[in-house]
Amino acid sequence: MTGVAAGYGIAIPVGAIAILIMDEGIRRGFVPAVSAGAGAATADLLYAALAVVGGATLASTVEAIGDPLRVISGLVLLVIGVIGLAQTRPPVDTEAMEPRAGDLARTYGRFVGLTIINPTTIVYFAAVVIGLGVARGMTAADGALFVTGAFLASLSWQVFIAAVGAFAGHRLSARSRRAVTIVGNVVILALGIVILLD
Repeated sequence: MTGVAAGYGIAIPVGAIAILIMDEGIRRGFVPAVSAGAGAATADLLYAALAVVGGATLASTVEAIGDPLRVISGLVLLVIGVIGLAQTRPPVDTEAMEPRAGDLARTYGRFVGLTIINPTTIVYFAAVVIGLGVARGMTAADGALFVTGAFLASLSWQVFIAAVGAFAGHRLSARSRRAVTIVGNVVILALGIVILLD
């Protein structure tokens, strides 16, 4: 149950990753957005596993590298926002487009990487390690349940975001979808600036 709470706790707050997953759904449809969401959930799984295995050592390591990682992630968000704005064009017809396995794998990998360097994810799981003491007295079975619960909770929320994005993409006009993509990239830029100035 703690793992499920941790998974939803990190997945539900709307941040850069959620906006990017929704944008995937709007622009490319449900399946590519689910690939993006699965990548984000996989990164959450990795952090949950590290929280269980690493305990306090992980928390102190995260604290030690927190500032450089924050700068890197802020710069990455700025780059994503700038590229997204520069490449904004009318979205493709997601109904006529059949997603290819290679594209889905690249989307998945990109979102694993983006979520891993997301400072919110890092700080959250460090807080779980310290605040909840998840590694204290936890058996291997308890640890496996925590990690599985965190992953499934995160994945279910990411799939929901993907579905909302795809639903909106099918119902919005091409101009509206383009406007939403522009707004999303502006928000990503703003988040990057906030992280850098924090």
